Amino acid sequence: MNSSPSLPALRVFLVEDTISIRTRMAARFAAIEGVEIVGVAEEPGPALDGIGMTDADVVVMDLHLTGGTGMELLRGLAQRRSPVITIVLTNHSGNGFRQVCLANGAQYFFDKTSEFELACNTIKRIAHARCARGLHYLGAHHV
Repeated sequence: MNSSPSLPALRVFLVEDTISIRTRMAARFAAIEGVEIVGVAEEPGPALDGIGMTDADVVVMDLHLTGGTGMELLRGLAQRRSPVITIVLTNHSGNGFRQVCLANGAQYFFDKTSEFELACNTIKRIAHARCARGLHYLGAHHV
């Protein structure tokens, strides 16, 4: 974990069925200050369970999953009482996929091949915004 001792880390849950990609994603995202990888899954059902158990703030998911699809996961996340920021990071990045994912609750959609750094920057921005809100709430001032 890479967070401030006084502020909780941004809890990120990864849903990716290719181990090498999942490992790369976990290493890259965990290196971002204020981010903690709280779980991983490769199927929609276990992902929903894990997201609930870890109280994840952000889910980074692929559309192609073992034993199901990312669309199943998006629908399941949309039915949760606790909000979670959903980032689709996939090789299935055509405009049709993008529109369907955004219409079904994804807040962000990135091409895994050409927009991986944009996804990293988005997570970094979310973590820093959370930290800034926390510092403001705690009465701290930052330059």
